[in-house]
Amino acid sequence: MAKIKTVKKLFTFLLLSFIIAIANGQKGLPSKVPVDAVVSTSYPQHEDFKESMLNKLKVPAGFKVSIAATGLGKPRMMESVPDGSLYIARRDQGDVLLLTDNDGDGRFDQMKAVVAQFKGVHGIVKKDSFLYLCSNRELKRYTINPDNTLRDTLTIFNDLPDGGQHPNRTIAFSPNGMLYMSVGSDCNDCSESNPEHATMLVINVDSFTRKIYARGLRNTIGFDWHPQTNELWGMDNGTDWRGDMIPPEELNKITENGHYGWPLVYGKQVVDQTREEPLGSTKEAFAKITVASTLEFPAHSAPINFKFLSKASSFPENYRQSALVSWHGSWNRKKPDGCKVQLIKFENGQPKTAEDFLTGFMNETGTSKFGRPAGIAVSVKGIVYVSDDENGVIYAISSK
Repeated sequence: MAKIKTVKKLFTFLLLSFIIAIANGQKGLPSKVPVDAVVSTSYPQHEDFKESMLNKLKVPAGFKVSIAATGLGKPRMMESVPDGSLYIARRDQGDVLLLTDNDGDGRFDQMKAVVAQFKGVHGIVKKDSFLYLCSNRELKRYTINPDNTLRDTLTIFNDLPDGGQHPNRTIAFSPNGMLYMSVGSDCNDCSESNPEHATMLVINVDSFTRKIYARGLRNTIGFDWHPQTNELWGMDNGTDWRGDMIPPEELNKITENGHYGWPLVYGKQVVDQTREEPLGSTKEAFAKITVASTLEFPAHSAPINFKFLSKASSFPENYRQSALVSWHGSWNRKKPDGCKVQLIKFENGQPKTAEDFLTGFMNETGTSKFGRPAGIAVSVKGIVYVSDDENGVIYAISSK
């Protein structure tokens, strides 16, 4: 366990900030409020996966969790296809796997690579007869063959913003057929020079055009549309190095032209006192025109994916309007949090509460873990798959 005490004060950064403001015209005066932040780092000890560890996992009464695949390296985002097969993007390996359950026993028994040498591939979504994949710089489209292999690669974009600190692009199609892409910030805490960083983009894949849909989203990797209202919701990762408790992770309703505050404002229009004043204004004035979060969660828990359960046909009806969020797990707080999947309950189109849904990856003291949930996918059979990119396991959750 290491602790670093970070102190930002007015006179320490006055001269430097003044020079930077003159140089690039992007920053205003330093913050008027000196801030002390005690920052902790804590990494639970990794445990190699053994199938007996399945007994440590807990799901609500009426559900069961099983192993769908093992030995996959670092699987991230996933996409299910009509015959029950599963595409898996592996960012670190730079490929996409196709998993198939040939004997119908619920465990994938065949694996083949259908895309190779796509460096940093992460976002994945199927629409009609095409599979779309993206890395931090490229968006590509593939035609799906009858056996789910791929052909005819088409590059839609190769000039997406540099990944920087947050290269994990995710993509999904909206109910009206437009492709949305989350573009994280290229830093932990800065004034971006590229206007497409820390945004949600909306893309017309037919005309090869894109525009900024929403701003001030530091890293909204997981997002989805409510099945009844068609409103867009997303989980945003907050800034690091602010201490154990701030800023919270956020669930936001993402609206067109909305600004969600980063890097000057977080949560329910709370000003980040460590940041400089915006040029020609104040953080307090800027906060009033930002969109406040709807629900907040423990800082640094690291939400990765967010999926509504409308297609989870094996789940009880009262789950179909709710969503799952995968928490990758913290490193930037004294007592670790995350390493689990939670259910976000919605009522009348609005999120109300959060409760644990898949837990047990991390021990109660937070000193060890054997998994970090990452991707979530819902199959045509209503099975929910959760990927663990630490031990290379895919878990399947279904209703009893």
